[in-house]
Amino acid sequence: MENKNNRYIRFDWAMKRLLRNKTNFGVLEGFLTTLLNEKITIQKLLESESNQEDEFDKYNRVDMLAEDSKGELILIEVQNNNEYAYFQRMLFGASKLVTEYINRGDSYEKVRKVYSINIVYFSLGHGKDIVYHGKTEFKGIHSGDILELTPFQKQTFKVDAVSQLYPEYYILKVNEFNKIAKSPLEEWIYYLNTGEIPDSAKAPGLDEARQRLKLERMTKDELKAYYRHLDNIVILRDNIFTERAEGRAEGRAEGITEGRTEALTETARNLKKLGVPLSTVSEATGLSLDEISKL
Repeated sequence: MENKNNRYIRFDWAMKRLLRNKTNFGVLEGFLTTLLNEKITIQKLLESESNQEDEFDKYNRVDMLAEDSKGELILIEVQNNNEYAYFQRMLFGASKLVTEYINRGDSYEKVRKVYSINIVYFSLGHGKDIVYHGKTEFKGIHSGDILELTPFQKQTFKVDAVSQLYPEYYILKVNEFNKIAKSPLEEWIYYLNTGEIPDSAKAPGLDEARQRLKLERMTKDELKAYYRHLDNIVILRDNIFTERAEGRAEGRAEGITEGRTEALTETARNLKKLGVPLSTVSEATGLSLDEISKL
């Protein structure tokens, strides 16, 4: 069971403010080790697109670029709101890294391995699973065999398969996980979805998260900024919901009002679930404390 006295910081906020500190690399290393199923040690963080100027993007997404001990590049991105062309965005991000992190004149064997890890809080594509893995393989049109590396290439590139030379993609559809966590990866997804870490969770990195990502470690000013961040995330989602509701209502005042009321109620419900104080929820939504307590 989860200890209710322990509340934890959302992963996207931690990426912005805490996980960039070398002393907190253990949290990220544990997450990556669990997802990639191999021991990952972060060597350093590199420049990424994290500091967006656009007000929408600032709350909608956050990304982090790490280099591991093998010189591989790992791009982690959290996306809060729907983006219909997100698949192409993943491709662009990985391709950009491939071209940026090779020096002009270097041979192609210097191309860096890229992992694109995408934590999405919206329904991306159509599928039944919560974690998807994409990689590049070359399959024979006639024989159906997978094209392999020669022994010399394996020895030179220090990999076993052609797919290991190409970018690999992971998509974690965390909002769609509503089960009891039965594996280390599901324990991580449970935390990404709820912001909670049950006492029974043993996945690599979660113990470090318990120690370093507690809300009680934050100063009053940090907490205020954090709660504003949560408010903005929910408001951004609700703005999209309201715009769609208004479009469907085609100007019918009654429908618009109903959509807005529903959006505010959903905002309050989400903030309450995230552990935001009821007074802050009331301030953000305009609902009374009594209305919020009944949600």
